[in-house]
Amino acid sequence: MGTGIFYALLAAVLYAVSSPCSKLLLEGVGPAMLAALLYLGAGAGMLAVGGAERALGTPRTERRLAKADLPYLTAMVLLDIAAPILLMCGLRGAAAANVSLLNNFEIVATSVIALVLFGEHISRRLWLGIGLVTAACALLSVEGSGSFAFSGGSLLVLLACVCWGFENNCTRMLSAKDPLQTVVVKGLCSGSGSLCIALAAGERLPRPALGAAALLLGLVAYGLSIYFYIRAQRLLGAARTSTFYAASPFIGAALSFALFGTPLSPLFDAALALMAAGTWFASTEGHSRTR
Repeated sequence: MGTGIFYALLAAVLYAVSSPCSKLLLEGVGPAMLAALLYLGAGAGMLAVGGAERALGTPRTERRLAKADLPYLTAMVLLDIAAPILLMCGLRGAAAANVSLLNNFEIVATSVIALVLFGEHISRRLWLGIGLVTAACALLSVEGSGSFAFSGGSLLVLLACVCWGFENNCTRMLSAKDPLQTVVVKGLCSGSGSLCIALAAGERLPRPALGAAALLLGLVAYGLSIYFYIRAQRLLGAARTSTFYAASPFIGAALSFALFGTPLSPLFDAALALMAAGTWFASTEGHSRTR
């Protein structure tokens, strides 16, 4: 049990660094290029992890991906091209702390899409969590305490969460297959697609130091985070893992305040309280997270 909790919290911390560190990298890397490098770093890094496991003789008993999985894999890759580009564009126009908390809208999108497309039951507890998270996201999307105009950057982040909501439901259809193989496919294919879009849009490859930092961030925040999350699920179960992992956006917000020194506002304080309550109600439902 202790090992599982450690893995879950480690996954939360590793993903929490994504928003604040991406915000810093966006000063020298285009949004589509950064999205590409993050996913390529995750895919290549986890490919290396798989190679290390084979070299150490670690047995892998998971089922391999098959031709019948191609429709879900294709949808997963396309959505994983769109979502991170939207997220990086949103980060340019929104505070990193706000974006960290807005990522929780993925819970809402995943749940509602599962209800509409797959007829999945949503409990009263989850509906309450969805309502609180949605209210918090609305507050975080407002430009300022004296304005009712919505932030364009925040709306792009919410669109990214909708894409990831669809992607989560596609990936759920692959849940019985080797998770490491799925992460490698999504990382390399989605990263390659984003790279083509970035180059077509005129974005240049970053300086080697920035490129290496982006690849490393992708390995840590997207690759290793998912890897340890899956390890935790196998020891704790989906619901308990989600409960511990729910700390991630709040860790990310704290890191953002530490890095950027953004002052707290009444709107953020209210949204933080709503988000904490909503995340608590929703996280115990055990929805998968596949970023």
